[in-house]
Amino acid sequence: MAPQLAAAVAAWRAEDPDPATAAALDVLVERAGDGDEDARAELVSAFAGPLEFGTAGLRGPLGPGPARMNRVVVTRAAAGLAAWLQQQRLSGGTVLVGHDARYNSDVFARDTCEVLAGAGFDAVLVDRPVPTPVVAFGLRHLGCVAGVVVTASHNPPQDNGYKVYLGDGSQIVPPVDTQIAAEIARVAERPLAGLPRSSGYRVADETLLQAYVARAASLVGPEAPRQLDWVYTPLHGVGAAVVDQVVGRIGFTPGRPVAQQVEPDPDFPTVDFPNPEEPGAIDLALALAAQQGADLVVANDPDADRCAVAVPGAGGDAPGGWRMLRGDELGALLADDALQRGVTGVYARSVVSSSLLDRLAAAAGQPSTTTLTGFKWIGRVPGLAFGYEEALGYCCDPRAVADKDGITALVRVLALAARLRAEGSTLLGRLEELARTHGLHATDQLSVRVRDLAVISTAMSTLRAAPPAELLGEPTEVVDLAAGSEQLPPTDAVLLRTSSTQVVVRPSGTEPKLKCYLEVRLSPAESADVPAARVRAAGLLATLREEMAAALGL
Repeated sequence: MAPQLAAAVAAWRAEDPDPATAAALDVLVERAGDGDEDARAELVSAFAGPLEFGTAGLRGPLGPGPARMNRVVVTRAAAGLAAWLQQQRLSGGTVLVGHDARYNSDVFARDTCEVLAGAGFDAVLVDRPVPTPVVAFGLRHLGCVAGVVVTASHNPPQDNGYKVYLGDGSQIVPPVDTQIAAEIARVAERPLAGLPRSSGYRVADETLLQAYVARAASLVGPEAPRQLDWVYTPLHGVGAAVVDQVVGRIGFTPGRPVAQQVEPDPDFPTVDFPNPEEPGAIDLALALAAQQGADLVVANDPDADRCAVAVPGAGGDAPGGWRMLRGDELGALLADDALQRGVTGVYARSVVSSSLLDRLAAAAGQPSTTTLTGFKWIGRVPGLAFGYEEALGYCCDPRAVADKDGITALVRVLALAARLRAEGSTLLGRLEELARTHGLHATDQLSVRVRDLAVISTAMSTLRAAPPAELLGEPTEVVDLAAGSEQLPPTDAVLLRTSSTQVVVRPSGTEPKLKCYLEVRLSPAESADVPAARVRAAGLLATLREEMAAALGL
């Protein structure tokens, strides 16, 4: 082992308060010393540098070392956050801390509360696994100056993460992320044992959860239809208990639970990736729905801030002929529902989401806007009425939760589906009506998961150096979003558009993926026969995908 790496390992080992990660580090050192190249590579990776703190907070694999999620990294992050809050003259304010059911989430949450309490803050711990939206709701409800949720959302089982919110209820944005990161770096220069800690934090009582449940239940009026046969899965996450309370409070027919996935399990044993977008993730729910003849399937991701919906029919290729609605399709349905109910204000979408939202809002006389990806941007839109991003994130009650919320989205979906059923229609039927009125807007992705992050940077450089002059035979306008604009802050993405297409290419903010978001638009006249229009759009999307793969050198 190189002397510099050996010194870093020894220093870390001396500071680590967690016997489990200390022991894991000892095993890696021993294996590396015996010539195990995998162990040596893991040591080099784990000590290559600090886990980057950004607008998504922290997220990475569990394990020893500064580039992994562990008690040392989390303690320093909490101390850095406390120092930044003190600089903002927010000393003594309330900071709400929650966590999911992943490995060590509860430990990281308690460490955070002890550090914040030691720094003089009124730290409040939600001492059981809860959905992220409950904490986002609690920020405003309790008048907090900040909040933390320990969660890796829909990442693989070996990961964990650390989301930081401000008192406005939204996740941090630049330059706050770099300012907190600088404070974390300063903390890392001092011995961990010297940080003041206190067990004098508070534990949130039951009133916080009940206030959230009451607010979510209030979104459906007493006159609304409630008859619906549906299947629900939380994908081994923390959503089921709260969903059951909300649905029971409203009076909907309870969802049929997917028994294998209903209880929290940090191993996520029935799925390769606990993300409803991933192929196969909701197959158990689809099979149950087909067996029971259900009207729809609803899924939350593990921390219940995302919502996915699947429906029967329309040539679905999932079990039983079902298909999952794309995030843009569900976004259009929820936006249309809000507009039909007369909800006024700004309708927002991320730059990678479908432009159909703009047409829906304009037709109803409401303003719309486009933001960068992430609800840290959408949740901050002034006068927000509804916001969504295509990655299954929806903000249906922005006055209460300025973030994506898979539970209130579930509530609005159930109410909409029940109303359409009472009217003799379906979610697919309403989508067809929207296509005939506003033109079919079809979306898809070219998504590439990589082992080597250099593949992503090379592809982005290739696109910037030689963007395609045409897409689908139409002249292309290219906008490098790294430069920013009047509407959008700078971000590592490239926008390409023609008269009938839109493409956005960007690295994923949470996973080792390069994502290319594709949209093709047909006019209302071209969409009169919706099934035929879908076939045509699918062919155009396939061609567009090939053209973009070539442009990216993939």
